[in-house]
Amino acid sequence: MHSFSAADIPEDWRALLGDYFESPAWQMLQTNLRAELNHDAEKICPEPRNFFKALTLTPLAKVKVVILGQDPYHSPGLAQGLAFSIPNEIPTNSRQFPSSLRNISKALALEGFGALPHGDLHFWAEQGVLLLNTALSVKMGQAGSHTNLGWKSLIDSLISGLAEQKPHLVWMLWGGHAQSKLPLIENAPDHLILQSSHPSGLGVYKTNRPFLEPGGMASCRHFTRTNEWLVEYHKTPICWSIPNGQNTSTTPQATLFN
Repeated sequence: MHSFSAADIPEDWRALLGDYFESPAWQMLQTNLRAELNHDAEKICPEPRNFFKALTLTPLAKVKVVILGQDPYHSPGLAQGLAFSIPNEIPTNSRQFPSSLRNISKALALEGFGALPHGDLHFWAEQGVLLLNTALSVKMGQAGSHTNLGWKSLIDSLISGLAEQKPHLVWMLWGGHAQSKLPLIENAPDHLILQSSHPSGLGVYKTNRPFLEPGGMASCRHFTRTNEWLVEYHKTPICWSIPNGQNTSTTPQATLFN
């Protein structure tokens, strides 16, 4: 029998959530997720121990940037518990490499940071980029299958608490789903909110704020604008790409400020 409790969430993030754990919404999420885990845990992505990896790798005190995803990758072997991130052994030219990551890599190259050598974004998380999906589990092969388990209440509480308590954050909202969280953020003071179409597939060129310009000759400049904002507030900018072969468990340095 699989357990799922508040103790699975890092202590600093539990404190941010406050009395949420006394709410019916938390009780519903616990009940629903435990039922799924006890029914067929092996078909849930990511592994349960990685549900809260984004919160573990990016402590509350270190958050500088928030990138919102939707739900984890539902194909076998991809989900890691970090939005958009996949294992680094998956070649960038393989069919397994998601189109969203491919287009993120294109944007980084267009902005002068260099393309991603792989899709493992642990090194972003370790620098203060919270890679947060809005549902933290999914059934293998069934996109969106855990959306209604109750994750929304938990993630909405995290987002609103973060916006209220941490000034000068950058929020990257890519696509309509991420932008639906705007009401939780926009009334908090001193945040940079960047919006565009979602980087996946053909959606990358859609809307009047495309992630990539049609033809792929220019990007939305979100990564550049993020670093400009961080420098303005005396924070170390993010190293968005790293040399191929560098260990992603060691955060690359971009030394300007602590």
